[in-house]
Amino acid sequence: MIQLKNLSKHYQELKAVNQLTLSVPPGEIFGFIGPNGAGKTTTILMMAGLMAPTFGSVTIDGIDMARHPVEAKKKIGLIPDRPYLYEKLTGMEFLRFTADLYHVRRNAFTEKAKEFLSIFSLHDRADELIESYSHGMKQRLIMAAALIHDPALIIVDEPMVGLDPRAIKTVRDLFKTLAENGATIFISTHTLKLAEELCDRIGVIHKGSLVATGTLSDLKETARLADADLEKIFFQLTEEEITGEKITGEKITREKIR
Repeated sequence: MIQLKNLSKHYQELKAVNQLTLSVPPGEIFGFIGPNGAGKTTTILMMAGLMAPTFGSVTIDGIDMARHPVEAKKKIGLIPDRPYLYEKLTGMEFLRFTADLYHVRRNAFTEKAKEFLSIFSLHDRADELIESYSHGMKQRLIMAAALIHDPALIIVDEPMVGLDPRAIKTVRDLFKTLAENGATIFISTHTLKLAEELCDRIGVIHKGSLVATGTLSDLKETARLADADLEKIFFQLTEEEITGEKITGEKITREKIR
C-alpha cells in the first residue's frame, strides 16, 4: 500500500528527512515514532502529497504521488494532530463538504455520515456550528471527515490528542476493525504505549533517518534489550550514549560513556 523510496526533504544543510525507504502492506497498522524534530510530520506531509520531496518517491496503492497526485490522494484519509475546520459550518455541513471533494454519492453519504457521527458520539451535535465544539469534538469530527470516503490508507498524526478515555477506546477499536477489513493505517505518535499495543510493526526515525523497523520483537533484537518495553527500546535507539552503546542505523557498537 505504501512505498517510500529514498524519500528526502532537505532545507539547505538541514536534512529533515534523509533517504527514507519503507514499505507498508495493506491491512497493517504501522507505528511511526521518534523524538521531536526527528522528521515524522515532514514524512507525513510528503506521503499525503502536501509537501514535495527534495528527491525520492511516494507510491500509494501503486500510484506515484508526483505523477498522479489527485488519484493518489483519493486513496488517503488524513487525520492531522490539529483539527483545521471551517467553524461557521455545522458538523454535518463539514462532512458534506468533505464528501463532495471525494465525489461520494449523495445517497451513500447520508448513511456514512450517520454512521460516523454515531461512532464518534456527535450525532446529537451534528447541526450545531463547529465553533461551539470542544477540542475533542473537533478532533472526532476531523476523523469522521477523513473516513467518509472509505480510504484505503489512513494517515494519522497524534490521533489521541485532546480525546477523553472513552473516545480513545473508540478510536483504537475502530482502527483495528478498519485494518481487519483491509485498510492500511499509518500512525505517528509520541504515545509509546499506544504504538506498542496497537501496531503490527513500528518504525523509529531519528534525525531524519529510519534507524529501525519491525515488530516489537525485532526492535528488541536490534536494541539488544530482550526484556525491555518499547519505551526503553526507544531511548536506546534515539539517545546515542544512554547506556554506553551507540546506535548507528540498525547496528550497535559499544562505546565508553563520556
